[in-house]
Amino acid sequence: MTTFDNRENAFENQFAHDAELQFKVAARRDKLVGLWAAAKLGLTGDAADAYAKTIILADLEEAGDEDVVRKLVADLGIEGVAEADIRAALLEQGQIARRQIMEAM
Repeated sequence: MTTFDNRENAFENQFAHDAELQFKVAARRDKLVGLWAAAKLGLTGDAADAYAKTIILADLEEAGDEDVVRKLVADLGIEGVAEADIRAALLEQGQIARRQIMEAM
């Protein structure tokens, strides 16, 4: 193998690692924000966990966070939670998720 091949492999491995890390952080963030939303809805225990899973699945519908925001706005709108609060929760839970994933590595 040439030096170029080694560098190419290193870049490909780094890209795959970064993509996996980003996916794990997003999934953890979605679970955390799902649990936050479940608490707003008065759900606890298994019901809260089940609701959090619906948030994780909602994030798989399309690229970006808008699918999650739409679901949360629809679900939490009746509780009087504003879209700005939902977006703030996504950011906050994203930071917590990143910290948790990095500590676990």
